[in-house]
Amino acid sequence: MNKLATRRDDDAGTLLTGLAPLVSNDTAVLILGSFPGARSIARQQYYAHPQNHFWKIVQAVWPAHPLPDRTDGYEQRSAWLLDRGLGLWDVYAACRREGSLDTAIRDAVVNDIASLELPRLAAVVHNGGESFRHARHTSELGVPVYKLPSTSPANASWSFDRKLDAWREVFVRHGIARPS
Repeated sequence: MNKLATRRDDDAGTLLTGLAPLVSNDTAVLILGSFPGARSIARQQYYAHPQNHFWKIVQAVWPAHPLPDRTDGYEQRSAWLLDRGLGLWDVYAACRREGSLDTAIRDAVVNDIASLELPRLAAVVHNGGESFRHARHTSELGVPVYKLPSTSPANASWSFDRKLDAWREVFVRHGIARPS
């Protein structure tokens, strides 16, 4: 994974660098966030904030396969995710931002998503609206592109169950999960 890269420009703020893609040759569904939150950057782990619903949602989709908990280590959680055919990355490679809210992102540099070599890719999922703003960069991959509700704790307008249903539907549609 990338180390946190920061640079302070006198009047522009700190330039933050995101995380490396978490993908494999078996990635069927690529999940794109906007940019990692402060806690995720500090820990160099996707969805590290304990109130983010991401890990809870994927566990609920595959209840027969227990997700390693946070004490088991991020590497085990990452392997579990890759074993389900999922991959993670963000639309932004770098940006300036105070805090973790997408609304605070400035001077963003977009990742070259098309450069990923994913031979089994069947779909791209945008985790929330800010990520989906860059769907044009993913449409060139030639697979269906979906906007799903953000798993962020800031997205309080969707209940957990409603988020889960939306996420599960896409995973089922692309053959990596079974209906509930």
